[in-house]
Amino acid sequence: MPKLRGEAFWRETLRSAHYVVAPMVDQSELAWRLLSRRHGAQLCYTPMLHAQVFLRDANYRRENLYDEACPEDRPLIVQFCANDPEVFVQAALLAQDYCDAIDLNLGCPQMIAKRGHYGAFLQEEWDLLQRMILLANEKLSVPITCKIRVFPEIDKTVKYAQMLEKAGCQLLTVHGRTKEQKGPLAGVASWEHIQAVRKAVSIPVFANGNIQCLSDVEECIRKTGVHGVMSAEGNLHNPALFEGRNPLVWEMAEEYLEIVQKYPCPLSYVRAHLFKLWHHTLQVYQQLREELAKVKTLEGIVDVNRELKLRCQEEIANQKEGEKPKEGLPFFHWICQPYVRPGPKERCKENGASGTEKGVRGKRALEEEEDGNSELLSKNKQKKKLRNPNKSFDPSLKPKYAKCDQCGNPKGNKCVFNMCRGCCKKRAFKETADCPGHGLLFKTKYEKSLSWQSSQRVIQNPEISRRGDVDVGETAVLKEAGDSAV
Repeated sequence: MPKLRGEAFWRETLRSAHYVVAPMVDQSELAWRLLSRRHGAQLCYTPMLHAQVFLRDANYRRENLYDEACPEDRPLIVQFCANDPEVFVQAALLAQDYCDAIDLNLGCPQMIAKRGHYGAFLQEEWDLLQRMILLANEKLSVPITCKIRVFPEIDKTVKYAQMLEKAGCQLLTVHGRTKEQKGPLAGVASWEHIQAVRKAVSIPVFANGNIQCLSDVEECIRKTGVHGVMSAEGNLHNPALFEGRNPLVWEMAEEYLEIVQKYPCPLSYVRAHLFKLWHHTLQVYQQLREELAKVKTLEGIVDVNRELKLRCQEEIANQKEGEKPKEGLPFFHWICQPYVRPGPKERCKENGASGTEKGVRGKRALEEEEDGNSELLSKNKQKKKLRNPNKSFDPSLKPKYAKCDQCGNPKGNKCVFNMCRGCCKKRAFKETADCPGHGLLFKTKYEKSLSWQSSQRVIQNPEISRRGDVDVGETAVLKEAGDSAV
């Protein structure tokens, strides 16, 4: 059967899917995909898989794809991150029999993607991306798709999408944020960018960003003209989003936990899902939040979930007539609803007010005031700050180090070459030299090895030793004769 392309692929293989669950690391596993499908999702992606690890590690393949094969879980797209055409295609070949398409991740904006050189950090390397997609399109029996982030400029984003289409991409998901828009700085996704891409390409386009409820889905399709809409965070807080419902949290949690018992996954995944589902309730019942964080078994998580349900039912029973949701929520905290990620200023305000006055700790404080200046602090820095309140993260207060003559990294204070350890090691090895400051003794070890080899030769051939004694004796006689002649 010939490989379907473009619109035909979307209509027949993907069954004209409009409602799509995004690829989410450690979050779009089989159990969650099945829950989402039961509540309106028409297409799901696997979590992002690392192509190189998938290629070399049979256990990784089994745990992340092969053991999760399930007839109910189709249509399904497997997403890979990669930066090498051969590695990407070889990994995709191992996965293509278990899915309906292979997706190349060009949208991940996280630091790990920057270090690994994949995701959104490949968006300037158009030649490499063309080679990856061309080769995949040629070798795979299933279509190749891409998920991208936009550039600040609409024109550049459109050219980027057209380049991917020309290379062989059969479906494009456009996240309407740049790679700099993430976490508390995510802001609003640009549907204008998505609309421009949809008009400029002939392949199907999915939109991603600003999707918190079914009305957002409908509005996005109407404004941008896309074929489908993908949801990530909205789906995690309300798996029934695509049904247009806001069910009781414990209904979704209990159904998910039942699926997990049939299709097990790591406990960390389950815990993370319950933190999302119960997000607003856990702001009220802090003790249960701590229990959920510490529990070590699935049965323990089920118990915490049951206790949360009982607390909410008790609160409902004691509810006064006409009482309205608190904290500006659209619904009471025990109902699945969107979580709007606040910006830095709002989050600082949120933690200051609700955290200090009412004893409800915010997710994390994102701003600290130091000497009148606002500084954005990561979660790790905040933990360090709690342990040591006097610690400062002001770059101007960091100690200044002398730089390596070779690479600019801090040099060793006692290095004989005025270099960092890495550069010193290369030079000392090349010149067979010592650097006591870095503990590098290439010259000393070389001389010791020569001495050892010489002693081994003497042991193996005693005549060399005797010959050496005779030579010494002859030399002494000649020396005496010379002295008397003088």
